[in-house]
Amino acid sequence: MAAPQKFAATVILFFIIFPFSAGKGKAEEGAAAPPQSLDLIISQALDQNPELKVNEARWEAFIQQAHQAGSLEDPMFMLRAQNLLIRDPLAFDRDVMTAKVIGVSQTVPFFGKRGLQREVARQDAEVSRWILEERKIELTRMVKEAWYQLLFIDRSLEIVEKNIGVLDDLNRLSETLYSVGQGLLQDVLKAQVERSKMEEMRISLGQQRRSLEISLNILRFWPADTKITPAAPLELTALPLDAAQLEEFAITNRPRLKEIAAAEERAKAAQALAEKEFYPDATFTLEYMQRDPAMDEPGDDMYAAGVTFNLPVQRDRRHAMVAEAGAEIRMAQAERDMAINQIRQGIADALARLDRAKRLASLYTQSIIPQADQSLQAAMAAYGSGKADFPAVLDSQTALFNFEREGIEAIADHQMQLAVLEATIGQALP
Repeated sequence: MAAPQKFAATVILFFIIFPFSAGKGKAEEGAAAPPQSLDLIISQALDQNPELKVNEARWEAFIQQAHQAGSLEDPMFMLRAQNLLIRDPLAFDRDVMTAKVIGVSQTVPFFGKRGLQREVARQDAEVSRWILEERKIELTRMVKEAWYQLLFIDRSLEIVEKNIGVLDDLNRLSETLYSVGQGLLQDVLKAQVERSKMEEMRISLGQQRRSLEISLNILRFWPADTKITPAAPLELTALPLDAAQLEEFAITNRPRLKEIAAAEERAKAAQALAEKEFYPDATFTLEYMQRDPAMDEPGDDMYAAGVTFNLPVQRDRRHAMVAEAGAEIRMAQAERDMAINQIRQGIADALARLDRAKRLASLYTQSIIPQADQSLQAAMAAYGSGKADFPAVLDSQTALFNFEREGIEAIADHQMQLAVLEATIGQALP
């Protein structure tokens, strides 16, 4: 190729590539849904998720059980005819001992048992409550992770669309040069292959986007085919807390730890209740006996009052109940230590991943992508001077595309790790 012609081709290449390198492409064709915020999606999920509804109903059931606990059993009402004669079974005036009896009885647990029964049931409800709150934290994490993945897919689609536009122009240029005898067939084919690879990626990203939309819709109990358009761009969020502060937040706010604390309190109340089982319950009885005159006796009415006790002689069973509750206390204490250990590990791991993602995002934004752009310009300049071939330009453009995607991926990973960290400490970061 003559130098003037080569120079002209290079100038054309400059004007083709650089507008696309700086601009943004459309992510997808078709009607877009109204923009939605992350807070709105989370609110809808917390309000409508079926699994949360199940946990809420279970908590309510435990609350109602707590209202029942410690109540006295219904009193017993008794009617009896006593000391009737066999020879005249319906006569009430043949013997002074014959009487019509009406009575009531009430069983009363040993002092302190009812209060402990209420405490056990109340702590059962507390355990259920904190299980619900922990599930809310986990649901929020799932929504945020899917949301940031969706933002990453959208930005990737924009970059793919931009790159497809560049490759289309490069493809036309290679075909034009080949048609006038100034290019190679392999340049044409390589440009077409790269274009096809971008089309394959666009199809794959479109499918991934649809899957993420379905996941978000399922989490908030919406129709699976509902479109979601994020209202906010994908940006890095700063982390203002260190590991010690995060651990303090977790110890104070994590629902899982509160659930374990409630389970421990329940076990302590159950142990105290088991110790009370060594003492008898009492049943109080009051009877009124109505008598008819008989055998020249006036038949004065009478009453009877009494109290009976159960005999707690099955000591082995009661000792086993106390031991069972003691084991539950130790289990809760061990679970708390294990949960704190997992929280510390989760915080340390999340901070390490956040630092890595932040460094990578900064590296791509401030160094790699600008350097790749400069490399593309250098390849074009070398191509214009005959020191490089067309594939070198194509490879530089592909490298720039890959680095742009990896930079966006680092930002998305950073935001997803923030969501994991929030779930670990049990609250949104300030």
